[in-house]
Amino acid sequence: MVLDSGDTAWMLVAGSLVLLMIPALGLFESGLLRKKNAASIFMQIFFGLALLSVMWFVFGFSLSFSPSEHGLIGDMEWVFLKGVPSDDSLPFAPTIPGVLFVKFQLMFACITPLLLTGTIAERMKFSSFIVFISAWSMLIYYPLVHWVWGGGWLAQLGVVDFAGGIVIHTSVGMAALAAAIVLGKRRNYGPAIMIPHSIPLAVLGSSLLWLGWFGFNAGSALAASGGVAGNTVIVTHMASSVSALIWAGLSWVRTGKPSVVATINGAIAGLAGITPASGFVSAEHAFVIGIAIGVISYSGVVLFKEKLHIDDALDVSSVHGVAGIVGSLAIGIFASTMINPGGVDGLLFGNPDQLWIQAVGVAVAAAIGFGGTWILMQIIKHLMGIRVSARVEDVGLDISEHAESAYSDEEEFMLDMDTYTDSLQEKDEIFRKKK
Repeated sequence: MVLDSGDTAWMLVAGSLVLLMIPALGLFESGLLRKKNAASIFMQIFFGLALLSVMWFVFGFSLSFSPSEHGLIGDMEWVFLKGVPSDDSLPFAPTIPGVLFVKFQLMFACITPLLLTGTIAERMKFSSFIVFISAWSMLIYYPLVHWVWGGGWLAQLGVVDFAGGIVIHTSVGMAALAAAIVLGKRRNYGPAIMIPHSIPLAVLGSSLLWLGWFGFNAGSALAASGGVAGNTVIVTHMASSVSALIWAGLSWVRTGKPSVVATINGAIAGLAGITPASGFVSAEHAFVIGIAIGVISYSGVVLFKEKLHIDDALDVSSVHGVAGIVGSLAIGIFASTMINPGGVDGLLFGNPDQLWIQAVGVAVAAAIGFGGTWILMQIIKHLMGIRVSARVEDVGLDISEHAESAYSDEEEFMLDMDTYTDSLQEKDEIFRKKK
């Protein structure tokens, strides 16, 4: 097929919008955490962006999208992007250059593991984090991409996922639960350590995430022509708005005060939840889905954090995982080929089978996300250690892991450095005595 200049221009913009989401994630997360760990979040995200980009270029894209080996994983045909055309298309996106499709999917491959920084925040060793996101991408993300988007066995079964509710949000959300369980609670776990150090920073981050999500979802149409991309934008915005209102209202009822933090988390949950269905449903159905996402994801926070006392620092398991599951199953109910002629029909439009097909996709992503992450974390824990020491956690990861501070309070910085130096001297003394 002939390349389309309009589609190509739109995909250049969409990929850049998704790139914007990665530093926006850093703003959002660091604002909701304690000041002493703000810089560490940015280091994890920025370093992760660079590392995961190189991995995708070298072998990740090939494993995810090259011709299938028994429907399980791609072969190594496109290693280092060898053979990927710059002046012709790939079958996945027939109107844009092949390398542009690679770049768009690269942004997904980067942001997906980095969502887990919101779970492991304030207590994971940076060296262990590097090993974790690398292995997680290779063993969990790349296979899931191939199974659903690369023509693998779930795609052959009929599972659909427009922009990542199964591949990204379900797998990450369940991985967040496993990671939080293996890591254990932060020291002095409770309301005292859950006070955001900068709500304005978090609001700015969530706003930029909301903007970038239009590239994330509408870009997944892989074309500007036709009505799918345009419908996806309004559907995405509607679900996020409704979910934000639901979270604000529920926080008001439960605490007597409407919470800014709850409202922005509700917006992100709406964005994550509508992602898989955004290319298949109408705006009125997105309104209904947004209500379900808001209520169920908020309930997930209450269950995991308040009832089960799982320290998922920024509620990735609910905001992404639970929301993604709701949206992925909603495809089986509300999807319509009147919205997307190349999509599927759900239960509401006479295809009850799609609901159970979607349920299989969700179950597989949840199982590999939780089980694979639990095993991976246990291996890293026993081989190299996974959590910082209590003293390092008290001082904060900014100083202890990176010898830098997010804020230029010189007196406080020097005090923290003195504490950190004392800690190192203590360790040296203990080591000498043992020898």
